[in-house]
Amino acid sequence: STMFLVGLSGGIASGKSTVVAVLRELGCAVIDADVIAREVVQPHFKAYRQIVHYFGTEILLENGEINREALGNIIFSHPEKRQLLNSITHPEIQKEMLKQIWKYFVLGYRYVILDIPLLFETNRLTKFMKYTVLVYCDPPTQLSRLMKRNRLSQAEAEARIASQLPLDEKRKLASHVIDNSRDRESTCQQVLKLHARLEDSLDFLWARLVVGTVVAGLGGLVYLLLRRFIS
Repeated sequence: STMFLVGLSGGIASGKSTVVAVLRELGCAVIDADVIAREVVQPHFKAYRQIVHYFGTEILLENGEINREALGNIIFSHPEKRQLLNSITHPEIQKEMLKQIWKYFVLGYRYVILDIPLLFETNRLTKFMKYTVLVYCDPPTQLSRLMKRNRLSQAEAEARIASQLPLDEKRKLASHVIDNSRDRESTCQQVLKLHARLEDSLDFLWARLVVGTVVAGLGGLVYLLLRRFIS
């Protein structure tokens, strides 16, 4: 079958990790961009060597790994260095994502979830997604959860929320919304409905029929050639 991509995003303390956990429980293929971003800067990756070359060995920990906090402090105050870092890491992240997408395609998955925190902020990858899903919660709930989870004052929590595109703005950009403002059971039911809808989708049906026909034709040709060779 022809697989399609589903972009998943949210906001700080909106509950995206809860939705991802439910999707994994359902056996869905989920590719976490944050996990890949941490992997591609490990010492055996190309991006690691480039980062050390441009930013110097002072950003390294004693074990040779990149000190993410030290690097973060540099790029936070120097936008041009943040752009440089992104130009190094983003191509490697995308390559690794493509490898994983191909793996799930070969395994026959109907669709793949791409968990990308800044999906709507960057807006570069949305064109590759058949659907986009936003994990939403109302602003008061988001603020309360963030204050409690990170032990922040109201002013600190509001500042962190303000650094992102508001959830109400992202909501307008998403093709599907999972409202995580209430309890986990309500969220789970919404995820189950979305999963069923995506699994039963008729998108790319024509392509699946063409692929099936081609595969069947090739299989028949191989069978005839083998029979002729054996005989």
